[in-house]
Amino acid sequence: MEKLIFSGLLVLLGLFTTELRVASAAWLQAHATFYGGSDASGTMGGACGYGNLYTDGYGIKTAALSTVLFNDGKSCGGCYQIVCDANQAPQWCLRGTSITITATNFCPPNFALPNDNGGWCNPPRPHFDMSQPAFEMIAKYRAGIVPIFYRKVGCKRTGGIRFTINGRDYFELVLISNVGGAGEISRVWIKGSKMNNWESMSRNWGANWQSLSYLNGQSLSFRVQLSNGKTRTANNVAPSSWTFGQSFISKVQF
Repeated sequence: MEKLIFSGLLVLLGLFTTELRVASAAWLQAHATFYGGSDASGTMGGACGYGNLYTDGYGIKTAALSTVLFNDGKSCGGCYQIVCDANQAPQWCLRGTSITITATNFCPPNFALPNDNGGWCNPPRPHFDMSQPAFEMIAKYRAGIVPIFYRKVGCKRTGGIRFTINGRDYFELVLISNVGGAGEISRVWIKGSKMNNWESMSRNWGANWQSLSYLNGQSLSFRVQLSNGKTRTANNVAPSSWTFGQSFISKVQF
Protein backbone atom coordinates (compact mmCIF):
# COMPACT_ATOMS: atom_id res chain seq x y z
CA MET A 1 0.00 0.00 0.00
CA GLU A 2 2.82 2.42 0.87
CA LYS A 3 4.47 1.79 -2.51
CA LEU A 4 1.13 2.41 -4.23
CA ILE A 5 0.57 5.71 -2.45
CA PHE A 6 4.13 6.81 -3.16
CA SER A 7 3.86 6.02 -6.86
CA GLY A 8 0.57 7.88 -6.99
CA LEU A 9 2.17 10.96 -5.52
CA LEU A 10 4.99 10.73 -8.06
CA VAL A 11 2.37 10.86 -10.80
CA LEU A 12 0.88 13.94 -9.18
CA LEU A 13 4.30 15.55 -8.95
CA GLY A 14 4.78 14.99 -12.64
CA LEU A 15 1.39 16.39 -13.56
CA PHE A 16 1.30 19.41 -11.28
CA THR A 17 4.93 20.32 -10.62
CA THR A 18 4.37 24.06 -10.86
CA GLU A 19 1.49 24.17 -8.37
CA LEU A 20 3.22 21.82 -5.93
CA ARG A 21 5.99 24.37 -5.45
CA VAL A 22 3.70 26.08 -2.97
CA ALA A 23 5.33 25.47 0.41
CA SER A 24 2.11 24.57 2.19
CA ALA A 25 0.88 22.10 -0.43
CA ALA A 26 -0.05 18.73 1.06
CA TRP A 27 -1.95 16.03 -0.80
CA LEU A 28 -4.35 13.90 1.24
CA GLN A 29 -6.46 10.86 0.34
CA ALA A 30 -10.24 10.64 0.20
CA HIS A 31 -13.04 9.48 -2.10
CA ALA A 32 -15.47 11.34 -4.35
CA THR A 33 -19.00 10.70 -5.57
CA PHE A 34 -21.43 13.03 -7.37
CA TYR A 35 -24.96 14.44 -7.14
CA GLY A 36 -27.20 17.13 -8.58
CA GLY A 37 -27.80 15.87 -12.12
CA SER A 38 -25.98 16.40 -15.40
CA ASP A 39 -26.71 20.16 -15.33
CA ALA A 40 -25.86 20.51 -11.61
CA SER A 41 -29.30 22.02 -10.96
CA GLY A 42 -29.67 19.85 -7.86
CA THR A 43 -26.64 21.47 -6.25
CA MET A 44 -28.19 24.95 -5.98
CA GLY A 45 -28.74 26.18 -2.44
CA GLY A 46 -27.41 23.89 0.28
CA ALA A 47 -26.05 23.96 3.80
CA CYS A 48 -23.74 26.93 3.22
CA GLY A 49 -26.71 29.16 2.43
CA TYR A 50 -25.75 30.05 -1.12
CA GLY A 51 -28.68 30.37 -3.49
CA ASN A 52 -27.98 30.41 -7.21
CA LEU A 53 -24.39 29.19 -7.38
CA TYR A 54 -23.83 31.03 -10.66
CA THR A 55 -24.97 34.35 -9.15
CA ASP A 56 -22.92 33.75 -6.02
CA GLY A 57 -19.75 33.17 -8.07
CA TYR A 58 -19.25 29.40 -7.86
CA GLY A 59 -20.90 27.81 -10.90
CA ILE A 60 -20.80 24.02 -11.31
CA LYS A 61 -17.35 23.38 -9.84
CA THR A 62 -18.67 22.68 -6.35
CA ALA A 63 -18.94 19.89 -3.79
CA ALA A 64 -20.71 18.89 -0.60
CA LEU A 65 -18.25 17.97 2.15
CA SER A 66 -18.49 15.18 4.70
CA THR A 67 -18.77 16.02 8.41
CA VAL A 68 -15.04 15.99 9.12
CA LEU A 69 -14.34 18.42 6.25
CA PHE A 70 -17.44 20.63 6.56
CA ASN A 71 -16.49 21.62 10.12
CA ASP A 72 -19.93 22.98 11.09
CA GLY A 73 -19.95 25.35 8.11
CA LYS A 74 -16.55 26.92 8.73
CA SER A 75 -15.28 25.36 5.47
CA CYS A 76 -17.97 27.03 3.33
CA GLY A 77 -16.39 28.91 0.43
CA GLY A 78 -13.04 27.13 0.72
CA CYS A 79 -11.38 25.66 -2.36
CA TYR A 80 -9.86 22.23 -2.93
CA GLN A 81 -7.86 20.84 -5.82
CA ILE A 82 -8.89 17.26 -6.60
CA VAL A 83 -7.15 14.58 -8.66
CA CYS A 84 -8.52 11.12 -9.34
CA ASP A 85 -6.13 8.40 -8.14
CA ALA A 86 -5.47 6.59 -11.41
CA ASN A 87 -3.19 4.05 -9.74
CA GLN A 88 -6.06 2.72 -7.66
CA ALA A 89 -8.78 3.12 -10.31
CA PRO A 90 -7.13 3.21 -13.76
CA GLN A 91 -10.35 2.11 -15.48
CA TRP A 92 -12.33 5.05 -14.08
CA CYS A 93 -9.95 8.00 -13.71
CA LEU A 94 -9.27 10.52 -16.48
CA ARG A 95 -5.49 10.69 -16.36
CA GLY A 96 -3.76 14.07 -16.46
CA THR A 97 -6.81 15.99 -15.19
CA SER A 98 -7.53 17.94 -12.03
CA ILE A 99 -10.24 20.29 -10.87
CA THR A 100 -10.56 23.01 -8.24
CA ILE A 101 -13.93 23.00 -6.48
CA THR A 102 -15.60 25.22 -3.89
CA ALA A 103 -17.26 23.85 -0.75
CA THR A 104 -20.92 24.89 -1.00
CA ASN A 105 -22.86 22.14 0.76
CA PHE A 106 -22.83 19.44 3.45
CA CYS A 107 -22.89 15.73 2.72
CA PRO A 108 -24.77 14.24 5.70
CA PRO A 109 -23.82 10.91 7.23
CA ASN A 110 -25.94 7.82 6.65
CA PHE A 111 -25.42 5.66 9.70
CA ALA A 112 -27.76 2.98 8.32
CA LEU A 113 -25.01 2.03 5.87
CA PRO A 114 -21.40 1.00 6.57
CA ASN A 115 -18.66 3.58 5.96
CA ASP A 116 -17.20 1.58 3.07
CA ASN A 117 -20.47 0.67 1.38
CA GLY A 118 -22.85 3.61 0.96
CA GLY A 119 -22.11 5.59 4.12
CA TRP A 120 -19.45 7.52 2.29
CA CYS A 121 -19.92 10.71 4.29
CA ASN A 122 -19.98 9.05 7.69
CA PRO A 123 -17.41 10.31 10.22
CA PRO A 124 -14.47 10.13 10.23
CA ARG A 125 -14.25 9.75 6.43
CA PRO A 126 -13.07 12.75 4.38
CA HIS A 127 -15.36 12.72 1.36
CA PHE A 128 -16.37 15.01 -1.52
CA ASP A 129 -19.84 14.65 -3.07
CA MET A 130 -19.13 16.67 -6.20
CA SER A 131 -21.53 18.15 -8.72
CA GLN A 132 -21.89 15.68 -11.56
CA PRO A 133 -20.26 17.95 -14.18
CA ALA A 134 -17.29 18.51 -11.86
CA PHE A 135 -16.92 14.79 -11.17
CA GLU A 136 -16.96 14.01 -14.89
CA MET A 137 -13.99 16.33 -15.39
CA ILE A 138 -11.76 13.88 -13.49
CA ALA A 139 -13.54 10.51 -13.76
CA LYS A 140 -16.05 8.53 -15.78
CA TYR A 141 -19.73 8.72 -14.88
CA ARG A 142 -20.09 4.95 -14.55
CA ALA A 143 -17.51 4.85 -11.76
CA GLY A 144 -19.97 6.22 -9.21
CA ILE A 145 -17.21 6.60 -6.61
CA VAL A 146 -13.46 7.01 -7.07
CA PRO A 147 -10.40 7.36 -4.82
CA ILE A 148 -8.85 10.82 -4.97
CA PHE A 149 -6.03 13.01 -3.78
CA TYR A 150 -7.04 16.48 -2.55
CA ARG A 151 -5.48 19.58 -1.04
CA LYS A 152 -6.54 23.05 0.06
CA VAL A 153 -5.77 25.81 -2.46
CA GLY A 154 -6.54 29.49 -2.86
CA CYS A 155 -9.78 30.58 -4.52
CA LYS A 156 -9.80 32.76 -7.62
CA ARG A 157 -12.93 34.88 -8.07
CA THR A 158 -14.17 37.39 -10.61
CA GLY A 159 -15.43 40.72 -9.30
CA GLY A 160 -15.87 41.81 -5.71
CA ILE A 161 -17.18 40.15 -2.56
CA ARG A 162 -20.99 39.92 -2.59
CA PHE A 163 -23.24 40.79 0.37
CA THR A 164 -26.92 39.73 0.40
CA ILE A 165 -28.99 41.22 3.24
CA ASN A 166 -31.88 39.11 4.49
CA GLY A 167 -33.76 39.02 7.81
CA ARG A 168 -35.88 41.75 9.40
CA ASP A 169 -35.59 44.77 11.69
CA TYR A 170 -33.08 44.10 14.49
CA PHE A 171 -31.99 40.91 12.71
CA GLU A 172 -29.79 41.44 9.67
CA LEU A 173 -28.81 38.06 8.18
CA VAL A 174 -26.02 38.68 5.67
CA LEU A 175 -24.93 36.05 3.16
CA ILE A 176 -21.32 36.67 2.09
CA SER A 177 -20.31 35.05 -1.20
CA ASN A 178 -17.83 35.20 -4.09
CA VAL A 179 -14.94 35.31 -1.63
CA GLY A 180 -11.44 34.75 -3.03
CA GLY A 181 -8.18 33.89 -1.31
CA ALA A 182 -8.60 31.32 1.47
CA GLY A 183 -12.36 31.52 0.83
CA GLU A 184 -13.32 30.42 4.34
CA ILE A 185 -14.64 33.28 6.49
CA SER A 186 -13.64 33.27 10.15
CA ARG A 187 -14.89 36.69 11.38
CA VAL A 188 -17.13 39.50 10.12
CA TRP A 189 -17.82 43.02 11.39
CA ILE A 190 -20.54 45.48 10.34
CA LYS A 191 -20.75 49.24 10.70
CA GLY A 192 -23.68 51.48 9.98
CA SER A 193 -23.07 55.09 8.92
CA LYS A 194 -24.55 56.28 12.25
CA MET A 195 -22.31 54.01 14.32
CA ASN A 196 -18.99 55.03 15.85
CA ASN A 197 -17.54 51.54 16.15
CA TRP A 198 -17.43 48.27 14.25
CA GLU A 199 -19.83 45.61 15.57
CA SER A 200 -18.78 41.97 15.52
CA MET A 201 -21.25 39.68 13.72
CA SER A 202 -21.83 36.02 14.60
CA ARG A 203 -22.13 33.06 12.26
CA ASN A 204 -25.76 32.00 12.03
CA TRP A 205 -25.27 29.09 9.63
CA GLY A 206 -22.94 28.36 6.73
CA ALA A 207 -21.91 31.63 5.09
CA ASN A 208 -24.70 33.61 6.78
CA TRP A 209 -23.66 36.12 9.46
CA GLN A 210 -26.04 37.99 11.75
CA SER A 211 -26.35 41.33 13.51
CA LEU A 212 -29.01 42.13 16.12
CA SER A 213 -28.78 45.93 15.75
CA TYR A 214 -31.26 48.28 14.13
CA LEU A 215 -29.47 49.36 10.97
CA ASN A 216 -32.32 50.60 8.79
CA GLY A 217 -31.66 53.92 7.04
CA GLN A 218 -27.88 53.63 7.34
CA SER A 219 -25.31 52.86 4.68
CA LEU A 220 -23.53 49.63 5.62
CA SER A 221 -19.84 48.72 5.63
CA PHE A 222 -18.39 45.27 6.23
CA ARG A 223 -15.03 43.95 7.37
CA VAL A 224 -14.26 40.31 6.53
CA GLN A 225 -11.49 38.14 7.92
CA LEU A 226 -10.58 34.77 6.42
CA SER A 227 -9.25 31.61 8.03
CA ASN A 228 -5.68 32.64 7.13
CA GLY A 229 -6.05 35.93 9.02
CA LYS A 230 -6.22 38.20 5.97
CA THR A 231 -8.79 41.00 6.21
CA ARG A 232 -10.59 43.26 3.73
CA THR A 233 -12.87 46.23 4.44
CA ALA A 234 -15.75 47.08 2.11
CA ASN A 235 -16.89 50.60 2.93
CA ASN A 236 -20.44 51.79 2.23
CA VAL A 237 -21.34 48.71 0.19
CA ALA A 238 -25.06 49.11 0.84
CA PRO A 239 -26.56 52.61 0.50
CA SER A 240 -28.84 54.00 3.22
CA SER A 241 -31.83 53.08 1.06
CA TRP A 242 -31.09 49.32 1.19
CA THR A 243 -33.93 46.91 1.86
CA PHE A 244 -34.05 43.28 2.96
CA GLY A 245 -33.55 40.83 0.11
CA GLN A 246 -31.11 43.02 -1.82
CA SER A 247 -27.57 42.04 -2.85
CA PHE A 248 -24.60 44.36 -3.22
CA ILE A 249 -21.23 43.72 -4.87
CA SER A 250 -18.26 45.41 -3.26
CA LYS A 251 -15.10 46.70 -4.92
CA VAL A 252 -12.81 44.62 -2.72
CA GLN A 253 -11.53 41.07 -3.06
CA PHE A 254 -8.88 38.83 -1.55
